[in-house]
Amino acid sequence: MSINLQTLLVLCWSLTPSACMNANPHWGDWNDSQLLPTIQKLMKGYNRYLRPNFNEGPVEIGMSLDIASIDAISEINMDYTATIFLRQRWRDSRLVFPGNESVSVDGRLVSLLWIPDTFIPDSKRSFLHDVTVENRLIRIFSNGTVLYALRITATIACNMDLTKYPMDRQVCTLQLESWGYNLQDVVFYWTRGNDSVRGLDTLRLAQYSVESYYTTVSEAVYETGQYPKLVLHFALRRNVLFFILETYVPSILLVVLSWVSFWISQSSVPARTCIGVTTVLTMTTLMMGARTSLPNANCFIKAIDVYLGICFTFIFGALLEYACAHFYTMQNHTIEDLHRELLKELHESSGNGSIPIVTSTQPKQSAEVGSTAEEPAEQSANSDTQNNEALKDKSPEQGCNLSSVKGASRRAASVFTVENPHNIDRHARTVFPTAFLFVNILYWLYYLFL
Repeated sequence: MSINLQTLLVLCWSLTPSACMNANPHWGDWNDSQLLPTIQKLMKGYNRYLRPNFNEGPVEIGMSLDIASIDAISEINMDYTATIFLRQRWRDSRLVFPGNESVSVDGRLVSLLWIPDTFIPDSKRSFLHDVTVENRLIRIFSNGTVLYALRITATIACNMDLTKYPMDRQVCTLQLESWGYNLQDVVFYWTRGNDSVRGLDTLRLAQYSVESYYTTVSEAVYETGQYPKLVLHFALRRNVLFFILETYVPSILLVVLSWVSFWISQSSVPARTCIGVTTVLTMTTLMMGARTSLPNANCFIKAIDVYLGICFTFIFGALLEYACAHFYTMQNHTIEDLHRELLKELHESSGNGSIPIVTSTQPKQSAEVGSTAEEPAEQSANSDTQNNEALKDKSPEQGCNLSSVKGASRRAASVFTVENPHNIDRHARTVFPTAFLFVNILYWLYYLFL
């Protein structure tokens, strides 16, 4: 047995190394003519610093997108965060090889090939996923077509118009441009038009629903030249049901609650005051809570602000209505008390105004004294008649002035006087609900259909 092993070892060492390696097809260098082209063969003489078709025309690069998710849409920062699969295709004649198959290359070998310098101009933050390796794909087809795909998460700016919030419709964009190659070097196009974008139809968002989307091809003009540009436009419609349940319904109920005071007696001052003040404070808290999810400083007067302002006005108006009704009630009581006092005084004065019959009880004086007193009595009687005539002459003028002043004061008081203050509550029970319903119809017609 040992003799046979020694014989085999001697024979193996006596052969050339190449013959020994060729004895097993898995050993040694493979013959290039018998195998598919390898990276070493394709890269022979390849310069990754020069684009394809150099000095022969622009490179046409086709784009397609898969929207994996839209993680967050922020009205405060006016941006959205999306995870996308970006696929780019172009033809490089230097990578043509015979056959009809394709070669998938490890993504870490991307540094050996020329790739487009595509970037997202509106991106605030972005990163390439690298778990467990960098999420890149490179596939080379036999005709020289290169497929380059990568997975990106980016936070992209979106200019929003919040004047109709929360019945708003936002149109956001995703733009793709070339950083250094202008239109003479590179041309971008969507591979299948609007069908180049996938994933938006099945996307589910918390507050929005994707209403529509479309793609366009344009040019980006900068100081350094004109560059290719692809744009994806997609419209987002906000789901208003959440805000109706959270904000609109509570504010409507608060307004209705403020109307309860119209059916409470005006003499119940604590009850009506408590309802009015409580509804005003609750409405103020609701208004502050509705603004916490929005920018603190912005130039937008939003639809929800308008509605909360309308509800606050009606609630505050109900409180003022009771103040006016209570004021006129007290004024009416005061006027009635004054009338009673005046009537009482008139009755008393009319009772005391009868001319009493006075009889003389003094004894008769002597004729001499009477004769001597006749002359002064005649003089005093003459002076009294003159004074009475002067008073009679002046009394018409003073009476006219007093009557005119009294008439003007009565007319002025009648303007600010309500004969029956309880009618204020009766009219408020009809005016407030009717006005609130009319304002609601105008509000919803304007913000939903205009």
